[in-house]
Amino acid sequence: MALRFLEHLLILTHDPAGTRDWFCNNLGFREGDHPEFGFPVHWLYIGDQDVIHIGQARHSEHQNTYLKAPTDGESDDFSAAGAMGSGRIDHLCINCDDLKGFIDLLTKNGVEYNERKAHNSNLYQLFMREPVNGIKVELNFPWHEAVALGLVPGWTDDGQNDKTVAEVFAESRFNDKYLNKQDHEVKA
Repeated sequence: MALRFLEHLLILTHDPAGTRDWFCNNLGFREGDHPEFGFPVHWLYIGDQDVIHIGQARHSEHQNTYLKAPTDGESDDFSAAGAMGSGRIDHLCINCDDLKGFIDLLTKNGVEYNERKAHNSNLYQLFMREPVNGIKVELNFPWHEAVALGLVPGWTDDGQNDKTVAEVFAESRFNDKYLNKQDHEVKA
């Protein structure tokens, strides 16, 4: 028995088209084929893999029954009125490359984002909110891309740099003065 990979996530929203458009226009997902379910859906792809499914929240009893939408736990009411969410997910994280390309695209599209050096990691991160549903999106990039763009100083672990990783981090724009204590994201 072994977990292999996360297949997809489903977003049920009041605005499926707006949600689809935001993910495609700002993050580069592409909409692709999907089976016919008897209710409207959008499937978004990375390469050949569908990874985000988007549907209309409480579209129909058929949809809720198909999705086995949970109810209040005290009845078998799978109607649109009886359905409720299954829990809050804090954010969606996507591993990426081409940091400069993403920064340029997000800036061009007017998407506000925060950035930070991931703690104890060789990742550079961008955080933003998808505006239709308020979903937090995290984009992770290899640290060397941020160094190459001059966003943060580089370091080596071979003794060639006389500063420790902690000293480099403290001197970068990712020290605590940029940290929002409430949500642990860096202010832009």
